[in-house]
Amino acid sequence: MRPKALLALLLSAVLFVTGCGSGSGSSSDGPVRLLVFGAPEELAAYRTLVEAYEKARPGTDVQLVEASDRKDLLARLATSVAGGAPPDLFLMNYRFYGQFAAKNVIEPLDDRIAASQAVDPADYYPVAMDAFKWGGKQLCLPQNVSSLAVYYNRTLFQKYGVPEPKAGWTWNDLVGTATAMTRDARGAAIRATESEGAAQRPAVHGLGVEPSIIRLAPFVWSSGGQLVDDPDRPTRLTLDTPAGREALKNLVDLRQAYGVVPTDEEVEAEDDESRFANGRLAMLMSSRRATTTFRSITGFEWDVAPLPIYKEQVGVLHSDAYCMTRGAKNKEAAWKFLEFAIAEEGQRIIAATGRTVPSHIAVSQSPAFLGPAQPPRSAKVFLDAIPTVRALPTVSTWPEIEDATSGILENALYRGDRLDDVIRELDQQTRPLFARGEHG
Repeated sequence: MRPKALLALLLSAVLFVTGCGSGSGSSSDGPVRLLVFGAPEELAAYRTLVEAYEKARPGTDVQLVEASDRKDLLARLATSVAGGAPPDLFLMNYRFYGQFAAKNVIEPLDDRIAASQAVDPADYYPVAMDAFKWGGKQLCLPQNVSSLAVYYNRTLFQKYGVPEPKAGWTWNDLVGTATAMTRDARGAAIRATESEGAAQRPAVHGLGVEPSIIRLAPFVWSSGGQLVDDPDRPTRLTLDTPAGREALKNLVDLRQAYGVVPTDEEVEAEDDESRFANGRLAMLMSSRRATTTFRSITGFEWDVAPLPIYKEQVGVLHSDAYCMTRGAKNKEAAWKFLEFAIAEEGQRIIAATGRTVPSHIAVSQSPAFLGPAQPPRSAKVFLDAIPTVRALPTVSTWPEIEDATSGILENALYRGDRLDDVIRELDQQTRPLFARGEHG
C-alpha cells in the first residue's frame, strides 16, 4: 500500500487558497511552459514535438517542465498555482484533473476551439472529448484514447503450444490460459499457491494484473453491473451487487485459487512490466502506455489481445489531455502550441513513440499508429475497443478514492481477505470521499 494522503492534503490546501489562480495571464514575452511527465521515450517524443513546432514557427519558444512521475506533476502544478506562477499548459489524465477543475484552475477552451482553423471537435473520438468536459465546458483537449489490453509473449505461447488469446475470449478462457502458461524452471506446467514453498514458485507466471479499481471496473461492467450508484453524481461504490462481487472474487482468485499471478513479495522485487520484459510473465493486463517500454524488447516477440469478457465487451477509458491554466502568463502563445500538438502533425509525432492511441480519428487509422514496422502487430485491438470504453466517474476526489481502494484491493489479492470484509471496507473508506467530491 502506498498512501498519498500528504499529497492530497497539499493539493486541497493550495487549491483552496488559490482558487482560479492569479492575474489575467493574457500575454507575456516569456516562453510557453508545458508541464509533463513520462518514461524517457515519452519525454524524448515531447522534445521532438517542441522542436518541430519551433522549427515550423521561427521565434516561438516552448519549454518542457519535466516531472519525475504523476505524483510529482500533481504536486508541482498545485504549488506553482499557489505561488502565482503556474505552467501555461500541462498534460493530465482525466481521472486526476477534476480536483483542479473544481477549483477553477483550468481555462475553458470552447471559444478558442470555435475560432480555430486547426481543431474541429468532430475529428476526435467523442468519449475522450467528453471525459474533459466540466460544467458543460471543454476544459482540456485529449491527446489520446486507450483502453486496457492483454499484452502477451507470443514466443512463450508458441514454445509451450498454448493457443494465443483472441477476440471474444472469456474470463474463464483467461484463467485457463494463465494456468497453462504458469511454468516451473523446467518449463513444466504448475499451479502455484501461497502455501507452496519458494522452490515450487513459478519461473514464469501466467498473468500480471494490478489490483486496482481501474483494473476491476471493466469486468464489473462486462458482467452487467455498475461500479458506482450514479455515474454522473456518485455517492458510493456498488461492489456489493452480484456483478460486483463476481468480478472482485474472480480477481482475487487469480492469486488465491489459481496462483497464476505473482505474489506480493515477487511484485515488490520485480514489477510486472519488468517481469514481462524479462520473459518471466506470459501475459500482462495494461494500457497502451506499456508499449513504449516493450518496444525495447529484443529477446522475444509480443503482441496484444482484447480484454476477456463476461457478458459483453467493455473497456475502461485511459486518456490524457492538454490543459491550459487560468493563471497562464502567455495564453495566446500557449493556445497556438496546443493547436499544433493536438492536430494531425502533432499527434503523428507523439504516436511514433507507440505511447498513445491518438485521439484524432484520422491519425489513429493511419500508418502512424497502425503501421506494422513496430509492435504490437495487432494495434487495431486498441481501436476496436474504443466503442466499448466507459469513463470512470468525474469527481474531484477520485484520486483519493483510487488511493483509498488500492491497499484494500492489494490485501484482498495477496492475503485473501474475506470478500464481505473487503467490500465493507471499500465502502466505508470511500463514502466520505464521494460525499466531499465535486462533480463535472
